[in-house]
Amino acid sequence: MLSTYTMPAETGPQERVWMAFPSGGYTLGDTEAEAEAARTAWANTARAVARFAPVTLVVDPAAESHARRHLGDAVEYVIRPLNDAWMRDMGPTFVRDRTGALAAVDWGFNGWGAQDWAAWDKDRLIAAEVAALAGVQVVGARIVNEGGGFHVDGQGTVLATETVQLDPGRNPGATKADIEAEFARLLGATKTIWLPCGLTRDNGLFGTRGHVDIVAAIPSPGTVLIHDQRNPEHPDFEVSQRIRKVFEATTDAAGRPWTILPVPAPALLHDDEDWVDYSYINHLVVNGGVVACTFEDPHDAEALAVLAQAYPGREIVGVDARELFARGGGIHCITQQQPAR
Repeated sequence: MLSTYTMPAETGPQERVWMAFPSGGYTLGDTEAEAEAARTAWANTARAVARFAPVTLVVDPAAESHARRHLGDAVEYVIRPLNDAWMRDMGPTFVRDRTGALAAVDWGFNGWGAQDWAAWDKDRLIAAEVAALAGVQVVGARIVNEGGGFHVDGQGTVLATETVQLDPGRNPGATKADIEAEFARLLGATKTIWLPCGLTRDNGLFGTRGHVDIVAAIPSPGTVLIHDQRNPEHPDFEVSQRIRKVFEATTDAAGRPWTILPVPAPALLHDDEDWVDYSYINHLVVNGGVVACTFEDPHDAEALAVLAQAYPGREIVGVDARELFARGGGIHCITQQQPAR
């Protein structure tokens, strides 16, 4: 299928970054202390991003006072009803049409495959709301997807996982050819690199069923950052090996063999619930900077050094992401870049 739209690489110039603010449910937790921990984590990320680009924060009416208390005039506010706060997934993906004009893909968010613990009656409307606020055309997708479920290089390559794109809760009966046709139409993809799965915990009950944005990212054409779990005690040790083998055996859309940059997984293996899926891959590239997850972990410094190597000339800013991952995601998951016009 011929491409109608093209998604620019996330490393391109950005007009702004969209976020949402936590307002209820499991994201806020059961106590006021847990709620404040969530609000603080989102606010810390917003302030870090705002150093490099304007941030527009979508806020549920019930959470407006908390958002303004945490962020003051550091961001712009838009008041809309929300279920949750994962803008990468419920928000639109910004693309360009054949004239270069900006448009926004609405992937039909359905709670990560209609999971029984999720609510999305309000969040499914946010992609169109953000597109309207940005003043761009909304493009409907023929598949259900989320922004964390794929990654592009802006030159025809897209990374995806089989467990998300072929999930019967999202796209029942879909084939790889069906998914690739939509990637071609909406993202300008000419080659899809299919990874078998995401990280172990992300494939568990409260995960996304395997988002790619915690296992692999393309910092520049022909180069890929991969999550490198080096401890054989962790089940992601095997996952890391499988993902590396895919990149060793493939090329990008231009036929370049991959330059593979392993990024160490944090040394921590467990939290109070399970194996952790902490990942430095889940970072946001924004104009002159990279806002990266840190975990107060012995591997933080090495991981940030790899990111500095991958993104020369950009300032690397670490933000403690433990409270984000405790709720199911990281910095990339709660942000969505809008390319410069």
